[in-house]
Amino acid sequence: MLNPAAVICGFRAWPSTLLATLLLLAIASAPTPALAHASDRGHVLLLPTGYYVLGGAFAVGASFLVLALLPPDILERLWRKRLTLFHWPEKLRPLVSMLSFMSLAVLVAGGLFGSRDPLSNPLPLTIWTLMWIGLTLLHGLFGNLWSWLNPWYGPHLLVMRLTGGLLARIRIPSKLGCWPAVILLFAFAWFELVDPAPDDPARLAFAVGFYWLATFVAMLVFGYDEWGRRGEFLSGFFAIVARFAPLERSADNRLRLCLPGARLLDAETLHPSGTAFILLALSSVSFDGLSKTFFWLGLNGINPLEFPGRTTLMGISTVGLLLSFFVLATIFLIAVRAGQKMSRDASPIMSTAGLLVWSIVPIALAYHIAHYLTSLLVDGQYAIAALSDPFGRGWNLFGTAAMQIEAGIVAGAQSAWVLWNIQAGTIIAGHVLAVLVAHGLAFRLHPEPAKAAISQFPLTLLMIGYTIFGLWLLATPTAG
Repeated sequence: MLNPAAVICGFRAWPSTLLATLLLLAIASAPTPALAHASDRGHVLLLPTGYYVLGGAFAVGASFLVLALLPPDILERLWRKRLTLFHWPEKLRPLVSMLSFMSLAVLVAGGLFGSRDPLSNPLPLTIWTLMWIGLTLLHGLFGNLWSWLNPWYGPHLLVMRLTGGLLARIRIPSKLGCWPAVILLFAFAWFELVDPAPDDPARLAFAVGFYWLATFVAMLVFGYDEWGRRGEFLSGFFAIVARFAPLERSADNRLRLCLPGARLLDAETLHPSGTAFILLALSSVSFDGLSKTFFWLGLNGINPLEFPGRTTLMGISTVGLLLSFFVLATIFLIAVRAGQKMSRDASPIMSTAGLLVWSIVPIALAYHIAHYLTSLLVDGQYAIAALSDPFGRGWNLFGTAAMQIEAGIVAGAQSAWVLWNIQAGTIIAGHVLAVLVAHGLAFRLHPEPAKAAISQFPLTLLMIGYTIFGLWLLATPTAG
């Protein structure tokens, strides 16, 4: 489990990280048929977006004004409220992890030897839909499930017991932060958004299998906890999302109920690499939406009604993915610096940014859910069906192989209207919660209410702008 507040890495961590990254890029460069995500589509959605955009901006702006006028002690008491539920036993964690490892092995084998159809093979559907979309949503609701479900904990514990814990441990210096995890997150985003065939089962099986092995070796060399905190990007991503959840686990393994986002206020200041990790998580999903818009394609001289395929756009998409991160990071740092100037704060900018970046988490989670909602609803059904027959042999292990896929759930004007309202509401709610969290974090920097409110004004403007941008991405015509 990655605790981004304690990000520490070392230069010796680079070999395994670079090897994994280079292999992912090498896989992508091999000739292969171009396959897009199962839910990729083209449509023109005519909605009164002006009302939604203005409403979203008003909601975020109004929340800032309310926060600036409310006594800070009221908010502080609300954030600190906890309701203890029950004890959560740890004894089953190794077993759950081993089951997860064995399930992953079956999925990888299915990817290599099963159907080549991405809608019939459970590996791409599990990785891109059930894990990257569904599991992210569950982390935002129930906390860090990945600390139990990850496929390394059980095997690593077994090897440690068999060897008596005598394997070499290389100490990692602190100055590298979690840059290996940032690099691997970018490689993952590139493979998902730029590679011409991220859904090809055999290609994905090779990438997943190699990543599991490289990560396992790194954990043996650097230690499970150390590499999990510094280099394993999925552990980092899910641990960050889990901080938003209204459920938390106390030191004595008791589950407690709290307000959504309350745990973000207890987070420590991040190393610059941790700040980059959170911003990259948001910018990559935003670019996924932007890259399919008529606007982006037209900007690059491409007729959106004659979409040329992902292979043709690899160079453009790589540049766009990088630019989206650098633009967001630059605007975020400018907003933080402007807030410092307005509040006359002389603290180092990266220190302030490393704390305030936690307020981005509700936005990243909200946009992740909103952007991938239609894919989850449709591809999730294909995944449930495919899991019953992992090798394409006509099996029906769970009785779901012949289930009827209801693609109409996202089709038609009425469905589009309902879904867009859910997506828009999710984005607006995420941004309002981001303002609440940012305000709470500001009081850690400036105990004086007036100074704290003033320091957050530029960041609130950024959040309003991102609300408008996110709603526009949902409603603008897309292709591909």
